[in-house]
Amino acid sequence: MKLAILAAVMVAGVVVAATVDIPDSTTIRDSVSAAGVPGVLAFMLILAALTLTPFPMSVLTVAGGLMFGLVPGALIVIVAATFGAWAGYWLARSLGRASFAQISWSRIVALNAVLERRGMSSMMVVRLIPVFPFGLVNYAAGLSSVRQRDYLVGTAIGIVPGAIAYSAVGAYGTSPLSWPFVAAIAAVVVIGGGSAVLARRLGVTGSIRGNQTPV
Repeated sequence: MKLAILAAVMVAGVVVAATVDIPDSTTIRDSVSAAGVPGVLAFMLILAALTLTPFPMSVLTVAGGLMFGLVPGALIVIVAATFGAWAGYWLARSLGRASFAQISWSRIVALNAVLERRGMSSMMVVRLIPVFPFGLVNYAAGLSSVRQRDYLVGTAIGIVPGAIAYSAVGAYGTSPLSWPFVAAIAAVVVIGGGSAVLARRLGVTGSIRGNQTPV
């Protein structure tokens, strides 16, 4: 369902980019470059803060690619998202389970079962799967017995494919008929489908469904 919504948003974006007179990527990046290092740091802080909320990471990653380009945008997103994930992990550990009793508790319990069973490998897979909100995974990991090292390494590795693909969507999004943009969209689809297959083979999605309780 979320993949379908994301696909609809992307199609709408292509239509808008093709029919509305918007600045090209060079103009946008020149404006961003004028802000210098403070502008980059501000974006990173905003992104890190939003990882603690339900705000979709894919939107932020596309924005990073649009503003900074493919490689710089992906690197900035990976660093900022990992920092935000670390903050969410420790926020959950500090506040404890009682503070999250009303926040998708059944999904947190289910995620806990998966993360505690496979540790770093599950962390990487869960970060790849677009059906799990980024912030929810942060809190679930913080409430589990997953070690900080496994959590951070799994997160940093798991978000790389998505960071590159979505940054490419943003980087080439002002030219929706170009081959790089088409390739970026194809990469997003492949990552989404591939991660879902991998999750089923590892028993991640089955564990989530099996451990969920009615709400």
